[in-house]
Amino acid sequence: MATFDHPGLAGPLSTLHSVVETGVETGRAVVMQEAEALLLLANSLDERFKQAISLILATEGRVIVTGMGKSGHIGRKVSATLAATGTPSFFLHSSEAAHGDLGMVLPGDTLLVLSNSGFTRELRPLIGYARRFAIPIVAIVSRLDSPLAKAASIVLALPRTAEACPARVAPTTSTTMTLALGDALAIAAMEKRGVTKTELAMWHPGGEIGSRLAPIEEIIDLDDVLPLVCLDAPMRDVVFEMTSGGKGVAAVVDDEGALVGVITDGDLRRGFDQVLTARARDIMTPGPITVPRGAPVEEVVALMNACKITVLFVTEADDPTRPIGIAHIHDLTP
Repeated sequence: MATFDHPGLAGPLSTLHSVVETGVETGRAVVMQEAEALLLLANSLDERFKQAISLILATEGRVIVTGMGKSGHIGRKVSATLAATGTPSFFLHSSEAAHGDLGMVLPGDTLLVLSNSGFTRELRPLIGYARRFAIPIVAIVSRLDSPLAKAASIVLALPRTAEACPARVAPTTSTTMTLALGDALAIAAMEKRGVTKTELAMWHPGGEIGSRLAPIEEIIDLDDVLPLVCLDAPMRDVVFEMTSGGKGVAAVVDDEGALVGVITDGDLRRGFDQVLTARARDIMTPGPITVPRGAPVEEVVALMNACKITVLFVTEADDPTRPIGIAHIHDLTP
């Protein structure tokens, strides 16, 4: 029977296979248990969830998310998601709150407090402060008999389900439900606010999200000289302009500079037998597909894919015949 020479992996190969298989089955069991808990959570949402959304929307200040331990880690993500979807928010560490950071919490704010048990001692100063200044609390908690649940203005109860770890102790199922419920609050509030893609782009200027939502003119170079030819331009001039533009395309414009057609590498190949005698008007594709200034990059890419093209001209928003730039699929996708 095959064995491993490495001292840390010594033993029959079948033993390793058994360990791996056990690990896979454990992983599946954890995911299934958490998925079942999420289904319970989804079916438990009721009028209190609607009340929490109304309170978030009515908040004049910020939604301040707080929690300890694993709930704190989840809270940081929930706060970030709220802020990224139109709800001003930041995370306040529950322990640091009692050492001066309570000054971050002001009348007009709303506290979103995360705690599976609701008995976390570090939350007590924060709860007392909120009561003193009439700051509403939305609690995500599983124990309705806890101090947190009793102090909260609105309680979003987590279903009482076992944690996914073998000892039923490590926060797993409970933190998964808390994260999902935080996402649900953020997205429901975003929908009620009517947040647009333009606003999302403004809040996500960096990374892949920013690139997808950015207006097309922020991705292409509007200072590049466009490859333009007139209707009667000979093929020599067309090829020269296409080569100078570097995008494999030339725009055909009339005497007023209006875009009336395009010529691509494919058009040249298809009209090769006319290359010595043809003019631009003879081989161009009339009525070309264009996009206006301000079109989101993801919509431009979707249009290119749907039309099976790799390049198109960008025009002025109020004049679809006035080209201002070229968008190539290679410039728009990672």
